[in-house]
Amino acid sequence: MKQDALPYPPAAETAHSRFGDLMTLAKPRLNGLVVLTTAGGYYMAAPASVDTFHLALVCAATAFVASGASAANQVFERDTDALMLRTRQRPMADQRLSIAEAVIFSATLTAVGLVLLWALATPAAAWVAAATSFSYVAVYTPLKRRTSFATVVGAVPGALPPLIGWAAVTGDVAGLAPWSLFFIMFYWQLPHFIAIAWMYREDYARAGMPMISVIDPTGGLSGRQAVLWSASLIPFGLLPFAIGMTGAAYAIGAFVLGIIQLALAVQFLRHRSIANARTLFFASIVYLPLLWLLMVLARS
Repeated sequence: MKQDALPYPPAAETAHSRFGDLMTLAKPRLNGLVVLTTAGGYYMAAPASVDTFHLALVCAATAFVASGASAANQVFERDTDALMLRTRQRPMADQRLSIAEAVIFSATLTAVGLVLLWALATPAAAWVAAATSFSYVAVYTPLKRRTSFATVVGAVPGALPPLIGWAAVTGDVAGLAPWSLFFIMFYWQLPHFIAIAWMYREDYARAGMPMISVIDPTGGLSGRQAVLWSASLIPFGLLPFAIGMTGAAYAIGAFVLGIIQLALAVQFLRHRSIANARTLFFASIVYLPLLWLLMVLARS
């Protein structure tokens, strides 16, 4: 499949600036989720009075690390990005930046972020951030070309940011409490990315990426896994309440949100259309901030 793929014809000429291309490498909008969940982990670990200035510093440092990882990812995926309609205008895929420029940019952002976390927060926060970056760039990114299981592997670095925030406050990630936040993020990502993979399955197939939507074009596997992961999210979503981190209002809200997510996954399984995948995708986007809002408001 991949050996027959050719880049799309050039798109209409668009003006690009060097600053804009670097910002595209950094993916600040996408990494907003990383920052928000880091802030959530920080808040849940913090005492009653939160040091908002310190919180802002931790979030900024985490954003540097996340942006560095995003830039490195685009260096490694520049050839496959050039084959996909939704990514072909990225600066590396379009060859608007050199590999050396992007690598220096990525390494600088990552190093600055890790140093700031070590110096201004805790060494543990820096180590968790380093593990997040390494697992995303060095494990998940190359694995995407080899197996559909990469989606599960990629959910690990995506679930670690709350632990960065937690470690920035406590100096460690010991105990069930911080890992309850990890598990929520882990299970949330899987139906979210399964929906994306189904929506863009032709793009992934063109680039030779073995997503489950590509290896099983009927969508049966995608639908069943979306249901499995969404069902798993319900008990793990209730874990913060079960271990005393939140009050009952959170538990009620988390259960309702989980049931809605599961119902939409079942709908996608029964009718594997782009429309149903898009509905599941947007529902997952709504689910996460609402869940975190409930958690913050109902913190014990």
